[in-house]
Amino acid sequence: MTDIQIDAAFDSGNIEVLSVVGSTARLAIRQDHHSEFRQWFHFRLSGQAGQEVELNIEQMESTAYPRGWPGYNARVSEDREYWGVAATSYDAKENGGTLTIRYTPASDIAYFAYFAPYSMERHHDLIAECAASQGVTYQRIGTTLDGQPLDYVRLGEGETQVWLYARQHPGETQAEWWMEGALECLTDESDTLARELRRRCTFHIVPNCNPDGSRRGHLRTNAVGANLNREWLDPSDDRAPEVKAILAKMDETGVHFAMDVHGDEAIPAVFLAGYEGIPDLTEEHIGQFNRYEAILERRTPDFQTRLGYPKTPAGKGNLGMSTNHVAHRYGCPAMTLEMPYKDNQDAPDAEQNWSPERCKILGRDCLAALLEFLAG
Repeated sequence: MTDIQIDAAFDSGNIEVLSVVGSTARLAIRQDHHSEFRQWFHFRLSGQAGQEVELNIEQMESTAYPRGWPGYNARVSEDREYWGVAATSYDAKENGGTLTIRYTPASDIAYFAYFAPYSMERHHDLIAECAASQGVTYQRIGTTLDGQPLDYVRLGEGETQVWLYARQHPGETQAEWWMEGALECLTDESDTLARELRRRCTFHIVPNCNPDGSRRGHLRTNAVGANLNREWLDPSDDRAPEVKAILAKMDETGVHFAMDVHGDEAIPAVFLAGYEGIPDLTEEHIGQFNRYEAILERRTPDFQTRLGYPKTPAGKGNLGMSTNHVAHRYGCPAMTLEMPYKDNQDAPDAEQNWSPERCKILGRDCLAALLEFLAG
């Protein structure tokens, strides 16, 4: 029996090969550059069609979010279009915590990832398609430290300024799948929901806030190890030019409603996080967040309010985080949308768990909730 081969030298690839013996491999996740964060993995396996492989990713108790591994299933694809789940188990005591993936490829190549990847090539296709759509304006609002463009699109003619932005944490690929669904809706000239939203609102959209981390295969940081969602209070050109560019554009346009789209490692549900801890918060201000949250919960069974992050005490909010900063800076409702890496426990899917397809549908659901929120 020949040994399997494992590669990760491609867009968003991340794995270290410790050893390979036949169809069994010992692996480890590489840290984000200049950072201790590590959680994202994405690699290709070849050479074992029709034979079960065993992939053991070690030292997982020292990853960024070890509570994310119990109950989690790795994603796998042989065509890089459809992403299902592979049989996955976790032993916290074996080799510093071992995630074991077992899978029998039908062909000689299979890709494994923490969640279905959203490549930079797909990102560029999304931007190009949007830029060519009627009523859409494209702008490169900044340049990353690796020299990539920071892409922004604007559409709609209404007075309400809506900001949607995603993938501050590049390994949270759910966020850009959500963006693809939202943009497909908003650019569809035959969609009545989109037409009404474009009439009422002007949308300002950054589908990927962290292209460098995305291409490098990072979980949470940019090219120099900065967690962009902690840089909003005073972003600098040499550490967080992405945030600095987005904030400058927000100051130019104003913000009446904002959603920052993310993924959560441990909680098996879709939920929102708000801005309860910001200074000078009023009941009217937080009431806008609560009203949108209630609308979204009523509109889709994929969203719930029982599970989520603890509420931050009054006056203790971190203004370096975008939702807190935007809500405080512009006095508007702002929120962080979180989607799971695990399955959605309220609406499980044994074949895919939480999937790109569900992310895209949720994007449209969130827009429908926004229209109802504005109409109320």
